[in-house]
Amino acid sequence: MTHQTMASAEDERGERIPTTLRLLTLLEEVVRRGGPVTPTELGGVTDLPKATLHRLFQTLESEGYLQREPDGRAYSVGPRARQLAVATMSSMRMRTPRLAIMRALARDIGETCNFAIPDRESMIYLDRVETEWPLRVQFSVGAHVPFYCTAGGKLYLSTLSDLRLDSYLRNAELQQLTPATLTNPDALRDEISKIRDQGFAVDNEEFLEGVIAFAVPLRDKFGRMPATIAFQGPTQRISIEQGYTHLPRLKRAAEELSALL
Repeated sequence: MTHQTMASAEDERGERIPTTLRLLTLLEEVVRRGGPVTPTELGGVTDLPKATLHRLFQTLESEGYLQREPDGRAYSVGPRARQLAVATMSSMRMRTPRLAIMRALARDIGETCNFAIPDRESMIYLDRVETEWPLRVQFSVGAHVPFYCTAGGKLYLSTLSDLRLDSYLRNAELQQLTPATLTNPDALRDEISKIRDQGFAVDNEEFLEGVIAFAVPLRDKFGRMPATIAFQGPTQRISIEQGYTHLPRLKRAAEELSALL
């Protein structure tokens, strides 16, 4: 069944589609679009009556799979759907090959590697492979780190539309965590524009003084960025210049990880 008829009341054989399946396919379409969507916007790709479509949206909202935007009209992915995504990405069937790829990457680069996904207000580390060096930065799986001053976080910001990026920059609390942290919205916007052009992000001691990081995106079949892969290390051991030499290896790992999605 195509996306054009994905929420039709009947399938190709004329059989009625269960409401539970319609709810799931409707949620899938919201996720696929990657941003807030109104029931009216999906009316053109379904055969459902307007009242039915609104009722399905309200059901998904009441169960926490969607949440209403401040304008009261549009809906975006809710907390239960995000929790489901995290649980899926953390499942052992996905983690086993993912960790193998990350261990090979960490071994080749010689630094700690992170696999992270964006949440509503921060990046979440789903997996980490620590370097064997005694000098290293320790974060636990499940840790949250800011968007504006981390390599993976800035990479996520680069995927936002200009409208949503401007809203974030106007309202986010950009704390000066290190002397290098970008707290000026215009400077951070310029950095995000650079990241969009080059396709990777660098944390040059912006989150932790004396620590650098490089991140590249994973891409799903729709071209969206559901996660990032990054490496980080202390400047006592790795310089920014040396970090750039590891980008080809980091990008190869991202391609392998993307194939697992």
